[in-house]
Amino acid sequence: MDLTVVAYIIYLLFGVALTVWVARTLSRNGKVFLEEVLQGKEKLADAVNHLLVVGFYLVDLGFVALFLRRTDEITDARGLFEALSVKLGVVLLVLGVMHLGNVLVLSTIRRRRLVESGKIPPVAPQGRPMPPGAGPWAAPVPPRH
Repeated sequence: MDLTVVAYIIYLLFGVALTVWVARTLSRNGKVFLEEVLQGKEKLADAVNHLLVVGFYLVDLGFVALFLRRTDEITDARGLFEALSVKLGVVLLVLGVMHLGNVLVLSTIRRRRLVESGKIPPVAPQGRPMPPGAGPWAAPVPPRH
């Protein structure tokens, strides 16, 4: 059997296995976060969680399939490992970017909800408050002699 075909088989096995493992982990651990973001609405959190997992599978498995093709032939074991490391490394990076994107969107939704409910201020304090009469709008203070 051609080593390029072996690389394809190994890449598909690991790419699909990594995708399934990450999706299950994110689904299981993200459910609690989704329930908090969605204010304890468990059915809605389950539905959103399921939709996120389906979208995750579609995007990542589609990427794994599109990234399968290799233009040059693999002739030895070293080439096989190098090809697999590049392909699986890119798949892992895509999985990580997708995960960070999901977390960013959900965190933004959560923060917006907390700001609207008044539990946190819309802008965090930037430093010490100025004393009365200080600041760029105050009248200049004459120097003391």
